[in-house]
Amino acid sequence: MSQALNEARHYEEETELQIDETERPAFHLSPRIGWMNDPNGFSFYGGKYHLFYQYYPYSSHWGPMHWGHAVSDDMIRWTYLPAALAPDEPYDRDGCFSGSAVTMRDGKQLLMYTGAVSEKEFGGAFVQTQNLAVGDGLEYVKYKGNPVITAADLPKGGSPYDFRDPKMWREEDGSYGVVIACRNEGGYTQVVLFRSEDGMRWDFDTVLAENHDRIGRMWECPDFFRLDGKYVLLVSAMDMLPSGMEYHSGNNCVYFVGEYDRETGIFTEECDHAADYGIDFYAAQTTLTPDGRRVMIGWMQNPDTTSLRTLTHPVFGQMSIPRELSVRDGVLYQTPVRELSAYRTDPVVRENVRLDDADLSIHGISGRLVDLEVEIRAQDPVEGYGEFRCRFACDERFYTEFCFRPKDSVISIDRKFSGQRRAIIRHREAGIRHENGRLCFRMILDRYSAEVFVNGGEKVMTVTLETPREAEGISFHVKGKALLNIKKYRLEI
Repeated sequence: MSQALNEARHYEEETELQIDETERPAFHLSPRIGWMNDPNGFSFYGGKYHLFYQYYPYSSHWGPMHWGHAVSDDMIRWTYLPAALAPDEPYDRDGCFSGSAVTMRDGKQLLMYTGAVSEKEFGGAFVQTQNLAVGDGLEYVKYKGNPVITAADLPKGGSPYDFRDPKMWREEDGSYGVVIACRNEGGYTQVVLFRSEDGMRWDFDTVLAENHDRIGRMWECPDFFRLDGKYVLLVSAMDMLPSGMEYHSGNNCVYFVGEYDRETGIFTEECDHAADYGIDFYAAQTTLTPDGRRVMIGWMQNPDTTSLRTLTHPVFGQMSIPRELSVRDGVLYQTPVRELSAYRTDPVVRENVRLDDADLSIHGISGRLVDLEVEIRAQDPVEGYGEFRCRFACDERFYTEFCFRPKDSVISIDRKFSGQRRAIIRHREAGIRHENGRLCFRMILDRYSAEVFVNGGEKVMTVTLETPREAEGISFHVKGKALLNIKKYRLEI
């Protein structure tokens, strides 16, 4: 074990004892101490789910990246393990950036990650290479043959800068991995596919997709998988421009659905959409569960808002609830993993609640650790209603609001009164399908976040909150006349 890794482990073990558990989310993974960003190495290995993450233990602000590590039996309750990687080699001395994990034929777990070396003569830009570490689920040893993929392995014109985030998977004929690569000429990014017979020696295969400034200026964190008869390509796009009701958050996860011909190496895109229409969802990564479900988890943060936290916060960053994925009619549907239902308790059911142009708080419907299911429909389908609002994490001063405007077929999330002290990214909208104003949504509330799954996961809106934990109110309002069916569960973790 290197001195850098040993020091990180010693520091996290001592310092985590100083954190009050109420300063953390209850069931969304946060860093053991310090800073967290991208999920890495999301995998099932040795009978447990493993999640590594971009990690700087020494501060709640970004620093030289390590890999934090946690394991879980069900993707809801996580147990911290010692830090897995530290920047301690010439090829990664300035950071062990994002990557992934697979199980090798010999039963070992293989990690691939991006090593970063800052070049001062180029303004501190990071030269990036792809590197391996092999381990047993607890201890990992970096491969003596690192780096295993460099810019020299890219098609002519590939840049050593912005060359990162390998996502591996195994198939019968070997291992595959997609990596983000930037071109020297034009500066646009590509999703490049590599393959390997043994997981250690990698060769360029094909270019799956290119950006050319069509969705954001830069892509990161690729993932590529087959699901429900289609292929899905995930990227996280930076500096996006809005396009109709899509891509409003500047930095967000984007997915493409299409066909892939393995013989020609051509991925044909059929449609593209935001993976989340809220404010805080980025750098998503997927894994397969032992029972065959494709599950996605993301960093529940917007890169634009990371500077708002102060050094007084002992931890910064959290992961989304893991989400089961399916593809229907070109849409990537997302629902909270079914394992969350085991933590539901104290059900409260209210049916055919009348809403008539007034704010309504319902006895038993409140809380900050909540799984809430709501169906709204018009009292008179012909007359309809004008607007529906659900306020949550609210008291006399604070609230966040989910809104549905049936005549515009638009849903929105607004956190301007949530306690945020800077006017940065407070409101987002998305188009939604509905039948005469009937809408169903499921809202998962934790101490510092809300995730709203609309119409069975057709659209998702995720937002982090700074609201004081004591603000537990939930209320409803409609312009016009509507009926509500509500199921509320307390989540006991």
